[in-house]
Amino acid sequence: MVSILVTGSAGFIGAKTTQLLLQSGYKVIGIDNINNYYDVTVKEHRLKCLEGLSSFVFYKDDIEDINALDYIFKQHEISAVINLAARAGVRYSLINPHVYMTTNVLGTLNLLEMMRKYNVSKMILASTSSLYAGHPMPFVESAPVNNPLSPYAASKKSAEAISYSYHYLYGMDITVLRYFTVYGPMGRPDMSVFRFIKWIDEGIPIELFGDGSQSRDFTYIDDIAKGTILSLKLKGFQIINLGGGKQPVSINYIIEKISSLLNKEAKIDYKVFHKADMIETSADISLAKVLLNWQPITDIEEGLINTVNWHIANRDWLKDVKL
Repeated sequence: MVSILVTGSAGFIGAKTTQLLLQSGYKVIGIDNINNYYDVTVKEHRLKCLEGLSSFVFYKDDIEDINALDYIFKQHEISAVINLAARAGVRYSLINPHVYMTTNVLGTLNLLEMMRKYNVSKMILASTSSLYAGHPMPFVESAPVNNPLSPYAASKKSAEAISYSYHYLYGMDITVLRYFTVYGPMGRPDMSVFRFIKWIDEGIPIELFGDGSQSRDFTYIDDIAKGTILSLKLKGFQIINLGGGKQPVSINYIIEKISSLLNKEAKIDYKVFHKADMIETSADISLAKVLLNWQPITDIEEGLINTVNWHIANRDWLKDVKL
């Protein structure tokens, strides 16, 4: 049985990727430090869903701890690393930039060093569309992303750079995936779709930064996880966009759709647009189609229906989740 190390396995993308890997017959070694960047109740819920599946081994450890990683690599014959452990979120990176560098950069370096030590040749690295700020759309992987607007984006650029170094020096096969605004059931409480659903359902005013005309290339979680797993087959060094690949969707549309699905009116508390945010994102996914035979199959309407239905089915415990 092929063993895949998935870091951030209690996270949003990590948990879904782990689930699909297990269902496909892989053994998964999961690592997550269960930090409190957002309410750990959600992470614990994801883990509970995974722990009922066979061939899943979980370590509550931190990728910043190289000794913990050394123990895990020593205990398991790992075939590939899917590095989804990261500090995410643009705004919080302005408040606590140091933790973004230690997790996203030092943590990635620690994993690469363990791969070198234990002869593991394949890594998939989660990166971000936030790197494309200032470039014409749709964003293409060849764009020179040298002007990150936030410590978060800068840390992801740094992780990409050190990964390329290890590819060049040691012949590792590295696939960098730049994700575009992932949403869906069991999502992150710090992200807009999760928050909007909870706020509208509970009659709490939405905190909206800007006028809502800004738009995103929303991508459904299952599609993202499938694209991530397909990337295991790639050789060499590749940077690939995983995004919706269609017309970006405005935040106002998302709010209107959620209100309609819940049959409740949204109350909005408008805030000043943050200078580190992007007005619009749009992915060119041509490379993903060619290299991975991948494109998203869940449109925004279906994805929002699934996400709202999940929220309704889990209201009993979601009502206590802190945003």
